[in-house]
Amino acid sequence: MNIKQLQALHPYLWTLPKSPGEKRAEVLLYGSQPLLESMDDKVLEQIGNVAALPGIVGAAMTMPDAHWGYGFPIGGVAAFDAEQGGIISAGGVGFDISCGIRCLRTNLNLAEAAPQLPQLADRLFANIPAGVGEEGNIKLNLQQLDRVLLGGAKWAVKHGYGNEADLEYIEENGCVPGAIPENVSELAKNRQRGEMGTLGSGNHYLEVQVVEHIYDQPAAEAFGLHEGQLVISIHCGSRGLGHQIGTDYLMMLAKAAGRLGMHLPDRELACAPIKSAEGQQYLGAMRAAINCALANRQILTHLTRETFSEIYPHAVLETLFDVSHNTCKEETHEVDGRPRVLHVHRKGATRAFAPGHPRLPQRYQSAGQPVIIGGSMGTGSYILTGMPNNPAFASCSHGAGRAMSRNQALKQWQGKTLIQELLQQGILIRTRSMRGAAEEAPGAYKDVDIVAEVTEQAGLARRIAFLRPKACIKG
Repeated sequence: MNIKQLQALHPYLWTLPKSPGEKRAEVLLYGSQPLLESMDDKVLEQIGNVAALPGIVGAAMTMPDAHWGYGFPIGGVAAFDAEQGGIISAGGVGFDISCGIRCLRTNLNLAEAAPQLPQLADRLFANIPAGVGEEGNIKLNLQQLDRVLLGGAKWAVKHGYGNEADLEYIEENGCVPGAIPENVSELAKNRQRGEMGTLGSGNHYLEVQVVEHIYDQPAAEAFGLHEGQLVISIHCGSRGLGHQIGTDYLMMLAKAAGRLGMHLPDRELACAPIKSAEGQQYLGAMRAAINCALANRQILTHLTRETFSEIYPHAVLETLFDVSHNTCKEETHEVDGRPRVLHVHRKGATRAFAPGHPRLPQRYQSAGQPVIIGGSMGTGSYILTGMPNNPAFASCSHGAGRAMSRNQALKQWQGKTLIQELLQQGILIRTRSMRGAAEEAPGAYKDVDIVAEVTEQAGLARRIAFLRPKACIKG
């Protein structure tokens, strides 16, 4: 990105000045100069287009891990007021609706668990379905799937996948209200009937990690973390159902925009007013997909626990937190000194509530919401916490963020060679796709250490713990 187009407000916050007569909201980019310079110019173009959408409140923003996406940039955040003609955009949520990370803490230390890690990796690979189109053992008919879309993780717990204690540590306690399964196409549902409890492909993974460093001891204690401890991160979303909803509604919302005479700066930003029939229809379908993803991660949590118990009979795995990345959620935020109900689009961004927020579990009231910034395959990850006075509608980075395309990565790395190199570093990789491993090479992503540091310096979220990968299961 050519940062000569930008104006620095401080070392970790930049703005795009308006041209004479340009009608749009403010554009804010969080990040250091090197991070911004590493981004594609398309990021700036896309967030500028978002700033011109109707009913936007405050600024259109990008997080430090931002990169080019469909419609919104990945790492894009924008809030809209339904009472002021605000819109809902499928391109502002993304195709992988409610892609997110479930983090589990264990009672195991690396020192005691290390000898069995290769066996654990093999068993996780056997028990956790992963890959393009990969299906699991759970087969649902359409009526059963509708109940999943209404119940989310609560449905999964009710059917024996996990326990009630998990629900307290999931956004929305495991179930988003307002889901309307009837707004989801039969094609989308049919794509999902065999995919509950599966990881999928791309950048999705299940990773066994060790807490290598603690930055904030009191917060780490509140989160139940200590150095040397094993934790697990499960990164996945709503699978084929969410992708099909995105495809279906991009076309429908584009038609709605035309019908309503809305001028869109980019056809990929197909949207409709939140209060329109089409906007409400998409919201009902999107919320159903969020519940699908929450149920999916809950089932995967159960499968992970079963697998750990095979290798470590005394293992206890507790949900630390579950956060979604690709959503639009109705939230109350203070704007110009007064509370306003807004629809906050976060695409490749994580909600990060500060200490004392009423929607946090009691255990985390003093520490704030756990935030998980996932690294790429073979690099570290971070657990952070929400900070007071977060200026981005309580949002922050969600991962390292791609630095190059998958095609570029394939030209630079070979999967088999990469897996051997990671093994020499003590990281076990189990995958069904050598091509997929090459696409997710660590070098294809930004430096997660820098992203996490800049996220903190920008006032978005504060580092609590660094996690080093030991075993990774991929599609």
